[in-house]
Amino acid sequence: MRIQTQQQRKPLAFTLVAMAVALAATFSSQTAHADSLSDALKAIEANPAAGPNGEKPVLASDLKLSPDEVQKIKGMNATAAIVMHYTASDWAKAQMAGQKKALDELGIKIIGVTDAGYRAEKQVSDIETVMARKPSVMITVPAEQTATADAYKRAAAAGVKIVFLDQAAAGTKPGKDYVSLVSSDNRGMGKAAALLMAQALGGKGNIGLIPHASDLFATKERLAGFKEAIKAYPDIKIVAEQGVGGPDFAGESERIASGMLTANPTLKGIWAVWDVPTEGVLAAARASGRGKDLVITTCDLGVNIAIDMAQNGFVKGTGSQRPFGAGYAEGILAGYALLGKAAPAYVVLPALPVSKANLVEAWPQSNGTEPPKVVLDALASSK
Repeated sequence: MRIQTQQQRKPLAFTLVAMAVALAATFSSQTAHADSLSDALKAIEANPAAGPNGEKPVLASDLKLSPDEVQKIKGMNATAAIVMHYTASDWAKAQMAGQKKALDELGIKIIGVTDAGYRAEKQVSDIETVMARKPSVMITVPAEQTATADAYKRAAAAGVKIVFLDQAAAGTKPGKDYVSLVSSDNRGMGKAAALLMAQALGGKGNIGLIPHASDLFATKERLAGFKEAIKAYPDIKIVAEQGVGGPDFAGESERIASGMLTANPTLKGIWAVWDVPTEGVLAAARASGRGKDLVITTCDLGVNIAIDMAQNGFVKGTGSQRPFGAGYAEGILAGYALLGKAAPAYVVLPALPVSKANLVEAWPQSNGTEPPKVVLDALASSK
């Protein structure tokens, strides 16, 4: 049994010559002369960022279980709880689909799925609730690292094998308090979004940023990656930045974006930290009456963002995760834990740059399914 997240990758079919300039300043020396987005993708994939504590990144595609190991796990009658920070986004749904597929293949029964609504106190209660059912494994992402830490430590002390996604609870240690941390190369995703922004703007213009107002490692990395890459374009200026805290990420980001567009009439671009806040940015852009000269890029690949991209709308690209593959990796790591098999401290999936030109190809690499009909219909109507 082997993670399949890398096997579906194909070379991107479009060339973005302007990105060569950014690559020379942004990526490693081996890609200094890159002349296409395909080369940029290869550079990002080959050089994923380290984990939150400097952990060496190990690709999810390197995880594997032998047939004998799979059979041994199936004989354990193990159970799992999925404890999420929230479940409403397309990203979360793809994550959980990947988790469920892997757990099902390993014969691990899911006994609970919780949604904390991005509230730490609710997640602490969720952990206590699922602990009463004595799960063998917990797959989870902390809604907030510090406020949930004691609850996670109590679960670990009780013998529950914890697999974290995107960030670990504060003060917890791999191999002791948890099995492994799984994340996408979020810094690479931010870089990809910046390069797509720069290409769409022709390398110049004032832009605004809507990051995540949280200590979440994954989203902080996206902002850092975006800023790092955009420095290669001295004629692109960040003139506004305000974080979105949620839980109404779309509504809050709509208000923030509306304020940015009003205060900065010459604003040419807005980057938002993931697809749900970006839906709010889209609403603000449409309400403002701005023409399609406004460029929006983001991270992650949800349905509504994809539809706008397909229709030649405001969204020009995204640095996507591969959430289905990440969820599948988390399920496989649950198997590692049950076997007592040594697991990497930090498992990563490469960033996936997406624009309209490779949307159909990229969708299954990100979400583990074929593109939905509404996205295909949007593409067909824009031809």
